[in-house]
Amino acid sequence: MTIRLYDTSARQIRDFTPLRPGCVSIYLCGATVQAAPHIGHIRSGLNFDIMRRWFEYRGLDVTFVRNVTDIDDKIITKSAEQGRPWWAIGYENERAFSDGYRALGCMPPTYEPRATGHITEMVEMMRGLIERGHAYEADGNVYFAVTSFPGYLQLSNQELDNLLQPSGDGETGKRDPRDFAMWKAAKPGEPSWETPWGRGRPGWHLECSAMAHKYLGSAFDIHGGGLDLIFPHHENEIAQAKAYGDEFARYWVHNAWVTMSGEKMSKSLGNSVLVSEMVKRWRPIVLRYYLGTPHYRSMIEYSEEALREAESAFARIEGFVQRVVEKAGGVVPPAAEVPPAFAEAMDDDLGVPQALAVVHTAVRQGNSALAADDKEEAVARLAEVRAMLGVLGLDPLDPHWAGDGGRGDDLHGVVDTLVRMVLDQREAARARKDWPTADAIRDQLNQSGLVVEDSPQGPRWSLGPR
Repeated sequence: MTIRLYDTSARQIRDFTPLRPGCVSIYLCGATVQAAPHIGHIRSGLNFDIMRRWFEYRGLDVTFVRNVTDIDDKIITKSAEQGRPWWAIGYENERAFSDGYRALGCMPPTYEPRATGHITEMVEMMRGLIERGHAYEADGNVYFAVTSFPGYLQLSNQELDNLLQPSGDGETGKRDPRDFAMWKAAKPGEPSWETPWGRGRPGWHLECSAMAHKYLGSAFDIHGGGLDLIFPHHENEIAQAKAYGDEFARYWVHNAWVTMSGEKMSKSLGNSVLVSEMVKRWRPIVLRYYLGTPHYRSMIEYSEEALREAESAFARIEGFVQRVVEKAGGVVPPAAEVPPAFAEAMDDDLGVPQALAVVHTAVRQGNSALAADDKEEAVARLAEVRAMLGVLGLDPLDPHWAGDGGRGDDLHGVVDTLVRMVLDQREAARARKDWPTADAIRDQLNQSGLVVEDSPQGPRWSLGPR
C-alpha cells in the first residue's frame, strides 16, 4: 500500500511516507472569522476530511489541526463598520463555521486552536527570529527580512526581484518593501497585546507558524489549504518557521476553489453562497456529494443545474441502499474492506471521481441482482457500497445522516407522519379498487416533490429531484 499525493512544493505527485510510522500529522489553514462561511470555504475542510478518513481507513493514526484566525484586518474593519466588539464578530462566525462543517459531515479536528490564544508562542518565535537576524523591529512593528532566508519563494516559484508583497496600513519602517509584517503596532481603538516591542497584534502569517509548531512540533507531515494561500500566506509561513529552525511541513497539499462565472467565490465579489442558506434548500448530504466528489485539485463551477445533477446521482445510490435494506429485512453492515479498484483510486492522489465510479458500478450490479431476486448478491454489493461511502462520508445509514439526510430528526418525523397519513388514504383507495383516487393521491405527492414507490413491504416515499 502506497498513498501518493500531489506536493505543491515538488510540483509533482509523490509517494507519501509519514514522518512517524503509523501516524499522520496534518495542519490545515482554517477559517478567518470575519463573516459566515460560503460553500467555497467549507470545501477545503471537506476535502481534507476525506483525506483524513482515507488515512484512517488505511490504518494510520491522524492528528488533524485546523486553526481559527480570530484576529485580522478584516475582522477589525467589520467591527468598526458594525459598531460591535471584534471578539463578538469572531466568535459568532466561528460558530457558523463549526455549524457548517458539522452539517456537511466533517469530523471535528483533533485540535482547533484560536490565534488569540497563542500570543505567547508568537512572541517567542519573533524573539528567536530577531536573535538569528531574520527579523527586526521598526516603529513598534516586527518584520521578517525576506533576503535573509535563501529559500524564500520556492513554494510559489516566484522571483524575488519581481516580488510585490501585500502591505497593510501602518506598516512603516521597513528596510525593504518586500519584507512582511509578523507583528503590527497598536492603533487607537484596535485590540492589542503587550510585547517586548510595544503593544500590537499579530500578523496573519505568524499565527499559523506558531500554532503549527505548538501542536505538531518542529516537523510534521502535511500542510493544507486553498490555492489562494500559496502566496503570500504559506510562503511566509515557511520562511518564518524554517528560519526559526523548524523543518516544518514535508508535503504541501492545496485544494482548488468553488467558482461562479469563472471567478473564485468570495464575499468581496458579492457572489458567495452561504452554507446556512444552502442547507435550507438542499439536503446537507447532497451538498457534501456535490462539493466532495470532484477531485480536490479541480475547480467546481457553481450552478443550480450541477447541484440538481448531484442530487439525482446521489438519489440513485440512496435508493439502492434503501431497497436492499428492505430486501434484507434489516441493516447490512459495511464490508471490512473496500474493493481494490476503489482503494487504488484513493491511493492515487485521492482520486475521488474514479473511486466514485466504482461506487456507481457496484450500485448498478446490486440493482441487477435485485431485479433477478438475488438477495445474497445484492447484500454483498450493499456491504461494499457502504464501506466505500463511509470513506467519503456519504453513507446514508451512518448515524449522522440516517433517517433524514441531515435535515433534522424533528422535521423528518413530522413530514413522515403527514405523508404516511396520505399514503394510508391511497392504500385504502387501492383496497376498494378506486384507482382514479389512488392515482390522484400519488400524482399530488409527486407534484409536491415526493416520489412514491410501491414495494412488497408497502409504499415508501423519498424526496424527488428538483
